[in-house]
Amino acid sequence: MKFVKGALCGALVMLLAVCFVYLGLGQPKAISIATESKLKEIEGLIEDNYLGEAQEDRLQTGIYAGYVAGLGDPYSVYYNEEATKTLRESTSGEYDGIGAVMSPDQDSGIITVSQVYEGSPAEEAGLKDGDILYKVDGREVTGRDLADVVGDIKGKRGTEVELTVLRGGDDREITVTAVRDTVEYLTVEHKMLEEKIGYIRILEFDSVTYDQYMEAFGELEEQGMKRLIVDLRGNPGGGFQTVCGILDEILPEGLIVQTEDKNGGRREIKSDEEHKIDMPLVVLVNESSASASEIFAGAVQDYGIGKIVGETTYGKGVVQEIFDLGDGTCVKLTVSEYFTPKGRSINELGIEPDVKVGYEADEIAPEADNQLDAAIETVKKE
Repeated sequence: MKFVKGALCGALVMLLAVCFVYLGLGQPKAISIATESKLKEIEGLIEDNYLGEAQEDRLQTGIYAGYVAGLGDPYSVYYNEEATKTLRESTSGEYDGIGAVMSPDQDSGIITVSQVYEGSPAEEAGLKDGDILYKVDGREVTGRDLADVVGDIKGKRGTEVELTVLRGGDDREITVTAVRDTVEYLTVEHKMLEEKIGYIRILEFDSVTYDQYMEAFGELEEQGMKRLIVDLRGNPGGGFQTVCGILDEILPEGLIVQTEDKNGGRREIKSDEEHKIDMPLVVLVNESSASASEIFAGAVQDYGIGKIVGETTYGKGVVQEIFDLGDGTCVKLTVSEYFTPKGRSINELGIEPDVKVGYEADEIAPEADNQLDAAIETVKKE
């Protein structure tokens, strides 16, 4: 077993230089020399003693990932090429595929088509909600890892994928061919509730979310919406600019959020006077509402234009930036802390709801939602 002597050490020295520049720590000559020496020793031990076969690219990736992990910050991460592609896809809100959501059953291994996007290649091919996915390009999928199956279904725009599903009570076997296309993730859901209460659920804040929110809000307005509930439960956050854009449509003129970096530099994002919501508003949150969701809830709460209902939010009050490393990989680093319009820091604290309501599962009526019920009663009183 041989690999190029010193290649890993050289890679680490380069990474050290890059990371120290980002972190503002100057040139790390003493640290890099000491680290290089120790790494050379470990490299020699592996070469002389390790039973398996070492793969240089995997070892280098481990160095990069481990170095960033050494910051002790759960939000700062190194991404290899594959992970970088997935990250960019998730933040853009678009991917090349067929536009269908697949859900696995952990016990049986059966994969079900749980949602077919309207106007998607999946719908055009004839897939329906509730179909059981049986084969992809002739290969059975039951029991396989969902990520692998989804990876097989996704592919280059314009290419074809053959899907075999089982449909109906008699498990009728149907095979269709879908032509992959660029598909938007559905990050916004909406419907009209009782007494003209509009309901908008934002699953995450991606690049496509602003337009989807505006479309949902417009449709509800056309239906005569008089009150609005925005559901951010389980929303992990997303794009900083996206949430600020939506808040600009809701807040009166003034500060949306402010950030502060390691050098004390402050940045203020403001809303203009062109738009603001003029109806009773409730924002639903829970312990999984994080980051951009907390910017949203914090701003609404500070301006007093709506009530926050649910549970204390996650408490992620820091902002990350993605740095392209020029080789198909990237590193995401925490670069600033954010504060609500009134200057509140919520990091590791979260947003306390105005009306605290924990979720209570109902075994008799699993579709029941006591938190949404509380939000409806609250917005009626506004």
